[in-house]
Amino acid sequence: MAAEDRLDLPMVGERQSLREQVAHALRAALITGEMRPGVVYSAPVLAAQFGVSATPVREAMLDLAKEGLVEAVRNKGFRVTELSDRDLDELTEIRQLIEVPTVARLADSSRAEEFERLRPIAEEIVSASERGDLLAYVDADLRFHVELLSLCGNVHLVSVVRDLRNRARLYGLSQLSERGTLGDSAREHLQLLDALKSGDGAAVGHLMAEHIGHVRGIWAEH
Repeated sequence: MAAEDRLDLPMVGERQSLREQVAHALRAALITGEMRPGVVYSAPVLAAQFGVSATPVREAMLDLAKEGLVEAVRNKGFRVTELSDRDLDELTEIRQLIEVPTVARLADSSRAEEFERLRPIAEEIVSASERGDLLAYVDADLRFHVELLSLCGNVHLVSVVRDLRNRARLYGLSQLSERGTLGDSAREHLQLLDALKSGDGAAVGHLMAEHIGHVRGIWAEH
């Protein structure tokens, strides 16, 4: 294997299933840019780097394929999905249509305690952005938005948004962290909680629309 083809992947242990551990490590490689869009990766080659058999790697790759992060290439392996500007525009539009009105409707000062329970996660997002821990950022960011949307009581809506976010949120994060723009997006989560507690639905809708728009704007700079 050529040196330039070798990925800096962590070794895996036995506390989680190998499939889960490999999927977690591959997501980390996607986030940090170790695994590059358009490149085809062989399960046996990755398995050799992990020190495991090819089976859990193939299983993990199939999990990532279901999320739209990679796609199978017959008899070769898996290619990291490359998102076009149109893909990102369309994903952003769907998120705007779903998340903005849904989160705006949650604004209610009587639910302040529910919103406050999300503050530690919002602070995790800020902390992760400040220390450049992209995997922790993605994890906390997803938990925040899923738990916030869960307050609407529509499990199908939450599932749709989770899928949309999984498809798009990995895009360009390492470059954003290097430029320091990730912190601005991170702090918007705290502002959103304050607006929700105030009960101002219009302000919440505006903040949510700006938050999603800022993410797309950052992608455009990538």
